[in-house]
Amino acid sequence: MKKINLYFLIMIISLSMLTAGCVSEQTEDVEAAENNMEDAASTSVTQTDTIYQFSVIDALLEGVYDGEITCAELKENGDFGLGTFDGLDGEMLELDGVIYQVKADGNVYKTNDTETSPFAAVTFFETDIQEDINTEMTGQGLASYIEELLPSKNLMYAVKITGNFSYMKTRSVAAQEKPYPRLVDVTKDQSVFEFNDTEGSIVGYWMPEYINGINVPGYHLHFITADRTAGGHILDYTINSGTIEIDSCDSFYLELPENENYLSTGLSADNEGDLEEAEN
Repeated sequence: MKKINLYFLIMIISLSMLTAGCVSEQTEDVEAAENNMEDAASTSVTQTDTIYQFSVIDALLEGVYDGEITCAELKENGDFGLGTFDGLDGEMLELDGVIYQVKADGNVYKTNDTETSPFAAVTFFETDIQEDINTEMTGQGLASYIEELLPSKNLMYAVKITGNFSYMKTRSVAAQEKPYPRLVDVTKDQSVFEFNDTEGSIVGYWMPEYINGINVPGYHLHFITADRTAGGHILDYTINSGTIEIDSCDSFYLELPENENYLSTGLSADNEGDLEEAEN
């Protein structure tokens, strides 16, 4: 499998050019930054506070569903995260180093290391922020509450919520056959599941707006019940009590597949409206 590797570090850089002499200083700064990025790219991508992602969300929106990375490889780069499977066969959720598959039949399956994914984002979860919840909140209310806890909107955050939910609404989709339809068309025929008075865990991310096209800006959340029998991509929920854990991530590693299907899908198209429809 041939891939392209891109490494991004989220940094705050202050540049000032007050005189013409700053041009040479700027050149030196650029060279130094390039050297730093080369050094960073040569280090292991499995470091903490790094989100490892395979492919981009716009490719998934355009119907690039062929699995290119194995579950074993994903586990090497994180013990927490989400994604999907070859052919868009259900929703992926990784929790405590175990990758689960929520299929369109509503059941949860443990995966084999050889199974593949066209899109996933994982990290080694370490709790930086923790808060207990003892008041009933809707998903929208809890989303606003969590955003108040985030120290900076420039960073990316892995979010884990373990608790008791009076209501949970999720979805999954069935495996697709070629020629693959676009994601927005697949989700028109999605399987929807509703649970009342259930215990479980929410796994996902909050990402800033500049990630648009690469991943989902804002929240992207999946759910799995405590007994690991049901779950899916979250559409709506109400929580009664639980614990919020947040892992601040200041590094992002993106790995891209290189194949004809991927490169010919016209990924420069504006998919923001389709993304919102497919997510919700």
